[in-house]
Amino acid sequence: MNKLLLQAQVVHIAPLRYTPAGIPLLSVVLQHVSEQVEAGMRRRVACEVNAVILGDLTKVNLQVGAHIQASGFLANRSLKSTQLVMHINQIEIVNMPATS
Repeated sequence: MNKLLLQAQVVHIAPLRYTPAGIPLLSVVLQHVSEQVEAGMRRRVACEVNAVILGDLTKVNLQVGAHIQASGFLANRSLKSTQLVMHINQIEIVNMPATS
């Protein structure tokens, strides 16, 4: 199974472009920060994830700084690349968690 669920902040949105088939495509960069448990120990995790949004989902009013929950799958950027990119097929804008 290839499914990814990620809560992240949008840190970059490229201009809307179109695939050769005419499908709208939006490239974004997501920044994720959380605390995870690994081998019984708590660990801070931070990463940036390149992602793409295709089709009607590109019409979502997405802005830099927005906190989102996105689900989708991982795939190579292209046939000749081994770089992974998240393909988002569901997106929800969420409120920032309260900090103390």
